[in-house]
Amino acid sequence: MRDVADLRLADATLVADIASARQRFGARSAVLVETTVLRRKAAAKLSNADQWLFTNEALQQATAEPVARHRAQRLAGARVHDGTCSIGTELAALRDSADELLGSDIDPVRLAMARHNVEDVDICRADALRPVSRDTVVLLDPARRSGGRRRFDPRDYTPALDALLNVYRERRVVVKCSPGIDFDAVSRMGFVGEVEVTSLGGSVREACLWPEGLAGFGITRRATMIDVGQEITDAEPDDCAVAPVGRWIVDPDGAVIRTGLVRQYATRHGLWQLDPEIAYLSGDRLPTGVRGFEVLEELGYRERRLRQALSARDAGAVEILVRGVDVDPDVLRSQLRLRGSQGVSVVIARIGAGAASRATAFICRPSR
Repeated sequence: MRDVADLRLADATLVADIASARQRFGARSAVLVETTVLRRKAAAKLSNADQWLFTNEALQQATAEPVARHRAQRLAGARVHDGTCSIGTELAALRDSADELLGSDIDPVRLAMARHNVEDVDICRADALRPVSRDTVVLLDPARRSGGRRRFDPRDYTPALDALLNVYRERRVVVKCSPGIDFDAVSRMGFVGEVEVTSLGGSVREACLWPEGLAGFGITRRATMIDVGQEITDAEPDDCAVAPVGRWIVDPDGAVIRTGLVRQYATRHGLWQLDPEIAYLSGDRLPTGVRGFEVLEELGYRERRLRQALSARDAGAVEILVRGVDVDPDVLRSQLRLRGSQGVSVVIARIGAGAASRATAFICRPSR
């Protein structure tokens, strides 16, 4: 395995590298090459990926290690049964925090890999729709991909979300879902509890359903931002103002937007909304650890007018953020045809309602 790991396996060398591996390892070369490639991809999710076994689809679905550790912290001290353990990424995070731990899956190949990846955890083969444990918190991660394509309807998960919620109706069950899941649809399936949306590295990663008893008291929605170690919930005040732009514009984390907690986020950080229907916030101070955009100029949005204003600032590279206006940032960037040397950001938003609404552009200096 170490010999194959030394190969570059880059686009320019792939054919020659595969031929070299085939010459040295014969029929085993395909498996060795695939494992090496998957381990390199997995390095973005796992700290010890060079020791793991994967399938491509299992790796795509696998929880990133920081997200799994966060969930394990919420389950610390519990007896946990991971009923869709796959290759074992959740088990690896849980084994140091759970009081007792069991993993199961219906796929024998993934189970064999899990036994290699987390060899100190008890694992058995079982169908998630046929419970094999009692008095445990059941953690479930139904497959949301098939043939590399995402499934957006939770009834199309494998196993289907409505079937899982029905089977475990009398149990404490924690379910990992797509971050784009329809919260109202989940409620119609009978789920009562908290929906947590988690982000990592500036990207929304998942939604997780926490039942009553494991949810925070009085909380039905939670946005968790792993990178900054911050959480916002719907139990917090949301009495932020709506006012003209201040020194800074803040584009809240995607988890905050996805959970509809923009006003709670603004209130906590002393910010206000530019418009009640737009997620952009503003303030005179930038929250710690948050990327923001320092406003240099405000103008009514017209392409020609924006081009003139940017040219006057010797702008060249332009980052464009848009909400509430039918503008494609990539198309606009090419149409601006800027030749300057300065990098700036442009925030475009529709401000106001009805006949009084107007598309507004803010030329800004990014904080980083």
